[in-house]
Amino acid sequence: MFQTTMDSKRAAATEIVRRLRSEGFAAYLVGGCVRDMLMGRAPRDYDVTTGATPDEVLRLFPDALTVGAQFGVIIVPHEAGNVEVATFRSDGLYADGRHPREVRYGRTPQEDVERRDFTINGLLYDPLSDQVLDYVGGQADIRARRLRTIGDPVARLSEDRLRMLRAVRFAARFAFRLDPAALEAIRELAPQIRSVSAERVRDEIVKILTEGPARAGFELLDQTGLLAEVLPEIKRLQGVEQPPEFHPEGDVWIHTLMMLEGLRQPTPTLALGVLLHDVGKPPTFSIRERIRFDNHVEVGASMAREICARLRMSARETERIVELVRDHLRFKDFPRMKRSTQLRFLRMEGFEEHLELHRLDCLSSHRDLTNYELARKMLEETPEEEIKPAPLLRGDDLIAHGYAPGPAFKIILQTVEDAQLEGRIHNNAQALRLVEEQFPVHRQ
Repeated sequence: MFQTTMDSKRAAATEIVRRLRSEGFAAYLVGGCVRDMLMGRAPRDYDVTTGATPDEVLRLFPDALTVGAQFGVIIVPHEAGNVEVATFRSDGLYADGRHPREVRYGRTPQEDVERRDFTINGLLYDPLSDQVLDYVGGQADIRARRLRTIGDPVARLSEDRLRMLRAVRFAARFAFRLDPAALEAIRELAPQIRSVSAERVRDEIVKILTEGPARAGFELLDQTGLLAEVLPEIKRLQGVEQPPEFHPEGDVWIHTLMMLEGLRQPTPTLALGVLLHDVGKPPTFSIRERIRFDNHVEVGASMAREICARLRMSARETERIVELVRDHLRFKDFPRMKRSTQLRFLRMEGFEEHLELHRLDCLSSHRDLTNYELARKMLEETPEEEIKPAPLLRGDDLIAHGYAPGPAFKIILQTVEDAQLEGRIHNNAQALRLVEEQFPVHRQ
């Protein structure tokens, strides 16, 4: 059924299946890897499901890791990549809307499949006979490009509420239609997503943004009612009008969707920067001679920081996202900046993300890329040693020439660097002469 050549990860999983079979245990590849192979996609990982208990798996693979053993999952290490081996099981009640209260080992692969989330993820593949086992109609749903839960949608989504976000992610990623019954179930259960941990919600949002297509994902988040629950600040972008002379595309929501549509394999920070770049517009909206959003960048940066904290983003990621929001309007002043200011802007950590956000911002509004091209050309044509040259003076040099350490040092050294970046001075002697001329009162 599938091509005979296989990558090293699939070969590793196949060998695990072969070993389990040789000991008399049923074993198959399961889940996303089977779905991806049927869709002609390269799986990221290969998982195995088996009739062997965790203890029996450990006996056959003594180097295996027992990280998920309480849920019947053993990790078998392999140089090609770890393989997750899960015992057939049927889950008991889900007490917290995320984890089953008890795990009962199943006797058949069908019993195991029927406790899974979506039909397209409930497929089994026997790599030894090259046969797909489909107990839930997953192949028909792939052909119909339909995302459907296994069994009753309300029951399946209530068991693990994160599945609501996963449904949106899968439907968007594969351009599948969300089954009407599943859509209605998510609308009914959407408020319960608040009980899911922020980290889990964050991971799904980032995947929706970065696995593509992000616009379709956020439109579906809105249709299901999940957007208002997980990102109410983004929901409030809807209906916020913008000056038509700058934004002929429509309101802030439409503008943001258009930018999301333009994302191509973005980093999480760029994707979230795009999503949040205008989050400060709704609270700063006013009409005086025209529509205005006074101070929306500063307000938006503060809101972005709060949202990142709520989603448990790392400190490093948070700072980058806040910078993207705070600095996204700086490009409008780029032609009028001093060269020293331009170069400092270009050498910001992650400037390529700032540049890409600006490009998407322009293409999703007035479509004038003049400043983008100016900054891009300057970045490409300016040697690294000119963008960030070695300092001509340091604090020790100032002390050696009789300057008292203190807050003025920062101003003096920045003045020297400005002159260096602008090409007015080129060596230590010229730098010292500049300092003596402009800061004579700071000498001891």
